[in-house]
Amino acid sequence: MQVIIFGATGMVGQGVLRECLVDTGIARVLVVGRSPTGVRNAKLTEIIHDNFLDYSTIEAQLTGFDACFFCLGVSSIGMSEQRYRHLTCDLTLAAATTLARLNPQMVFTYVTGAGTDSTEQGSRMWARIKGKTENDLLKLPFRAAYMFRPGAIQPLHGARSKTVWVQAVYSATGPLWSVLRRLSPRLVTSTEQIGRAMIRVAREGYPRKVLEMEDINSL
Repeated sequence: MQVIIFGATGMVGQGVLRECLVDTGIARVLVVGRSPTGVRNAKLTEIIHDNFLDYSTIEAQLTGFDACFFCLGVSSIGMSEQRYRHLTCDLTLAAATTLARLNPQMVFTYVTGAGTDSTEQGSRMWARIKGKTENDLLKLPFRAAYMFRPGAIQPLHGARSKTVWVQAVYSATGPLWSVLRRLSPRLVTSTEQIGRAMIRVAREGYPRKVLEMEDINSL
């Protein structure tokens, strides 16, 4: 497979990138982002791109791919609904719409979150917007699209959160995560498991378009 990753400098994206690079069935990985990952690998190419609403200047470099792993996301804490909608829904759909036109046989996988509201009617702002983003992605003319809804995530293999306080929590509670994953597989996953699951779904498909935590950990 040849794959594109968005959000490869975030915690989940770091894990997905790592799994793509160690997977012998993936021949090429293209990362699109605003800053370099700092990773060096013969399979890896990076495009530094600032405008996540317009890909016209790099479209020629976005063709010929089998899968996209979209891991770009922000926290809604302290953010207005309009701003969060822009950063979550608008930016995701801009990339996905471009990729669907350039790669109609592509499998698109999107990292959303546990508790996402598919009805778009609930009281939680972030869940409504994530739900709209999922629904809009599922309407695009990809070969297939899958929504990944992880909850608590254990960072592995050096993956780190870019949010200082979140990383501090992970650092302080690190020894507990492996225990929690064994005791509560419906509540806790890892960056490694998400990456492996996304790759497998891109290769083999999955019966459901929306994957909850139990689905992710079963792959």
